[in-house]
Amino acid sequence: MNANIFDEVIDRKGTNCVKHDLSEKLFGSSDIIPMWVADMDFKTPDFVIEKLKKRLDHKVLAYSTLSEGYYDSIINWQKRQHNQIIEKDWILYSPGVVPALAVAVLAFTNPGDKIIVQTPVYFPFFTTTENNGRQVVNNSLVNINGYYEIDFDLLESQIDSRTKMMFLCNPHNPVGRVWKRAELEKLADICIKNNILVVSDEIHADLVLPEFKHIPFASISEEIANNCITTISASKTFNLSGLSSAVVLIKNPKIKQQFFNKIDDLHIWLPNIFGAIAAEAAFSYGDEWLKSLKLYLENNFKFLKKYFSDNLAKLKVFPLEGTYLTWVDCRELKMNKAEMEDFFVKKAKVGLSYGVQFGKGGEGFVRINIACPLQTLKIALERIKNAYESL
Repeated sequence: MNANIFDEVIDRKGTNCVKHDLSEKLFGSSDIIPMWVADMDFKTPDFVIEKLKKRLDHKVLAYSTLSEGYYDSIINWQKRQHNQIIEKDWILYSPGVVPALAVAVLAFTNPGDKIIVQTPVYFPFFTTTENNGRQVVNNSLVNINGYYEIDFDLLESQIDSRTKMMFLCNPHNPVGRVWKRAELEKLADICIKNNILVVSDEIHADLVLPEFKHIPFASISEEIANNCITTISASKTFNLSGLSSAVVLIKNPKIKQQFFNKIDDLHIWLPNIFGAIAAEAAFSYGDEWLKSLKLYLENNFKFLKKYFSDNLAKLKVFPLEGTYLTWVDCRELKMNKAEMEDFFVKKAKVGLSYGVQFGKGGEGFVRINIACPLQTLKIALERIKNAYESL
């Protein structure tokens, strides 16, 4: 497939899209380049659009259930892309990954219980915990010479009798790590030993750059497969976030039933008709499209990294192994959050995500979404360079 399909610049304004149409409200300016929220400025693949159009031709959009093709597409996708063997009985629908996190919290913990997160991390990990009356245990990642690692010694020291669950970000948003097998095995051993249920958010699993490999946490061992909940989705991979559809994989029948009981309590088990159709199409026909996408994202990252190295010496780009979200250390600028916002929004006219929103360890960093045409990325980087040179 020709990667040039990702070069097309699409005007998304006026479509009620969060990324573009809320930018003025959030950043106070209508002329910024938005590179914050994690969706892509690329067209949703034609093979997905065609399936949605075909379903619209039926003209009745009533309650819907999941087809056999839906289940088969997920089973086959996980085998082809990640060499993971799963079964139909593992699969549950969820209206999103974050709702699935909330369901897990409600189903398997009680108010006052503790949930482990690893900051800097996707902020719903700690807001979902705190907003439901649970306590956050912050096993902060360790930045070792510009590369993040898990502090296993700290983790073991933080666990007590109230520690019931861990949210794992695999691959990790925002630092871009793709966890290695040895790291996941060590983490699994600790969690099994302490009877900690792991909820592994693998929404970015498909977006691992070509030289790296995603390892599903549930594939580490039979024991951990029976002690974890995995969330995946076609939403990030194929730009389907607006269809509110995710997949929950649970091998342990008891855990699955307990999870479903809470979904049933909340009345969110019925699938979004278009979300299910789009996911089935994406997982059935998306292999070549995804291969081209990852090559394009890799090229964008290489361009960004070299541009920063050549022109923005005080801003350090961290390695990107997975996701399309780059993590940039701006601490040498010695700016607080307000000053960074002034620099990036008012001077550079670029809308980014600021590291503080990802919790402890994010201070002084920004997250840049590079899932856009290279032309757009070049303009954004030039704006940052011009602002930088005016300091």
